[in-house]
Order: sequence, then C-alpha cells, then structure tokens
Amino acid sequence: MRFAPHTDDDIQEMLATLGASSLDDLFADIPAEVRLDRPLAISAGISEMELVADMRALAARDRSMDDLVCFAGRGAYDHYVPSIVWALAGRSEFYTSYTPYQPELSQGVLQTLFEFQSMICELTALEVSNASLYDGATALVEAVNMARGHGRDRVLVSAGVDPRLIQTLRSFGRGAGYEPEVFPLVEGRGGAPEVEADVAAVVVQHPNVYGVLEPLRELFGRTHDGGARAVQVFDPLSLGVLAPPGELGADIAVAEGQGLGNHLNYGGPYLGLIAARMDDVRKMPGRIVGETVDVDGTTGYVLTLQAREQHIRREKANSNICTNQTLMAIAATIYLGWLGPVGLAELGRQCTSKAAYAAELLTAIDGVDLLFPAAPFFKEFALRLPHPAADVRDALLEHGFLAGVPLPEADGHAMVVAVTERRSRDEIDRFVEALRQVLS
Repeated sequence: MRFAPHTDDDIQEMLATLGASSLDDLFADIPAEVRLDRPLAISAGISEMELVADMRALAARDRSMDDLVCFAGRGAYDHYVPSIVWALAGRSEFYTSYTPYQPELSQGVLQTLFEFQSMICELTALEVSNASLYDGATALVEAVNMARGHGRDRVLVSAGVDPRLIQTLRSFGRGAGYEPEVFPLVEGRGGAPEVEADVAAVVVQHPNVYGVLEPLRELFGRTHDGGARAVQVFDPLSLGVLAPPGELGADIAVAEGQGLGNHLNYGGPYLGLIAARMDDVRKMPGRIVGETVDVDGTTGYVLTLQAREQHIRREKANSNICTNQTLMAIAATIYLGWLGPVGLAELGRQCTSKAAYAAELLTAIDGVDLLFPAAPFFKEFALRLPHPAADVRDALLEHGFLAGVPLPEADGHAMVVAVTERRSRDEIDRFVEALRQVLS
C-alpha cells in the first residue's frame, strides 16, 4: 500500500503559503518540453529483456561524461579515484550510509570513522572533527551555527565564497534569525570587513570561488581583533601545498569532501567536512566517534557526545543534523590512506603546475585574459573571454571538452577553468587549440 503522509488540507495549506493555487501552479516553472504529460512510448506486452535493450539504445544516444575531457570545477572536481577506494568501500562490511549506533556490531566502521576524524584534524591542524556532514554547504551552515551567540549574531561573508554556499546560508539564516552580509573583494581577493561588536563570524573561502588564494592571516587577524570567529571554507586537496586552516587562524574549517575519493556522480551524494578547536567540541553537530577501552582493557570505538543532537535535546539542540555520510567518509579515509602525506603534496604540486601551464597558454590566445591577472591561484583560474562564456562552453562540447563554469561577472564573458592532476599535457594543449578555433 502506498504511504501518503499529506492530507488534502495539508497540501492546500502548503500551496497557500507558497502563493500557488494548485499543484500545476507549483510546477509551472518546469519547461513544458521536459514534463512527462504523455504516456510512455512502451509497447504493450513487451518483455523486460526487450525493454532493457530499448533503454540502453536510448542511453547510447547521449554523450557520456567519459567522452569529455573535464576542465570544469567550482566546487566539484575531476580528481582521480583509485580503484582500491571503492573496491574496499563497497565491501558489505562498510556498505552503508547509516550511523553505527551499536558498537558491539560496528567496530570496523567506527574505527574507520575515528581514523577519518583523525585525518581531517591532521589535515586542518585543528583539534576536533566529526564523522561527516551532508555536504560542504550544510557544513558551512553548521559552522555559522557554532559561531553565533553571546550577543553576536551578524555573519560577514566574503564575496569570494561560492554563491551557492551563500544562498544556502540565506535559506537557513531565515529560520535562525540572520542574513549573511557579503563584503566585496579587491581585484579578486581580500577585502576589508568591518568587524563590529555584534559580528559573530567572518567567512572566507581559500582558495576562493575564482581559484584565487586569499590573504587569510590578514583577514582572520582583523576578525579576531573584532572578537569574532574565523570560518574558512577550504579545499582538502590543496593542503599538501597550502598552509592548513588552523595555522592560518581559522577557528572552524569546513569543506566539500567530494574530491577525496568520490566521483562526480552527477552532483552527489557528496561529503561535508568540519573541524574546529577543542573549545567548540560540545557545539559540534552530528556524530563524533571516540576511542575507549572495554571492561577487559581492549581498545574499542563508540559514538560519543551525542546529547546535543536534535533527537535527544530537541528544540534546545544546536543543530538539526541527525545523520551523516558514513559511506562517503569511509571512501575518503581509504583515499587519504592510499595517497598519504607525500602523495597529497605531489597531487597539489601537479595541480598547481598544470594550472599554471594551462593559464599561460590560454592567455596567449588573442582576446583571452585572466580576470584577475595579479592574483595567485591554486588549480582554478578565471578567464575573461571575447565572446559570451556560455556560448564558448557549449561550442567546446563539440570538440570533446567540458570547458569550465561561466560566471555572471564581466558581462557574462568570464569562465572559471579547473585543472586537476588528471589532465595531461596533451589534453591541455588540445583544449587550448580547441578554444583558439572556437574563438576564431
């Protein structure tokens, strides 16, 4: 029997709140050409085998991601995923996204999550991490929740933070009682936020949404001088070559963990990372795995500090996070173990050098310039193009390249290009030549 949780009165009340008179009005913004307002063209009496063959034929008409060389990024990256990651993460002992509540049955998963937390702490140079959050955007919301209070409620956010993260903060902030205030960049980085006595947190992304490296010590010094908390959005795969958040003055650090052994997956599921100083451990949302001993003195692992979760504290909870991304965190643990400190540093060097090589060749094309020519970058950079970036991106698809992410800045003539360790010199050279042909 189907379960329908909403009564007709419930539905009408929700529609009235949204200003819609019917369910058709609710979905009116979906283009008519993608709505299924007709029966599926499936012959009567067709067998499963025949139907699967027809579906495969239809799927074969679409271009696969594997057919395109990826230079897109801006939050989701085409990093190499070693085969060992999912060979291990996919084992039945690990293959769950659910929280391991029963330690007597879950020592392997709990130990892996303890190692995950330890690795995130080592990466960030901060003292405590949890066993993951939903994604990078919700991790940032939780960091701001941790920072607010004691008469400080305002949240200042750098314009270099990914706009999608800012939009998520706005959505959650409406219920929590704040509106993120965005302070401008200067030539793609920095800025001068006014940290007054009612400011709870200053949020900066480093590398920022343009790939540019921020002057974090200066920004976070200003933050602490004003008595506010410093929150950094970081790229975990940059930390082999860049200073970790804890050394740069961050009180709380958050990240999207997709690049740690998780494929692009058409946008998810992904993995939220959060780390902080020990003073904030009782404010940290989600699960924290602790190491202990049993009655025989044998090392064991358990969930700890759960009292802050909403299913126990309810309206007094600091967060409504009530689950995690165990499977993605396990994959990240295996990936980081495979990579190791030396491998992480080598990956960072490859990203940096390949991005620099690509930027040099691309800006040698007539009409192509760096959007912020004086700003240092890690693995991404913003280009100013002589034609609309969306048109250039679409044209490059026909040449076999997923070129980058168009930006609304510069009259729509700007695009962020990402170069990971997966891109070879030959692929970069061919991408440059394809862009030259498209622009000519």
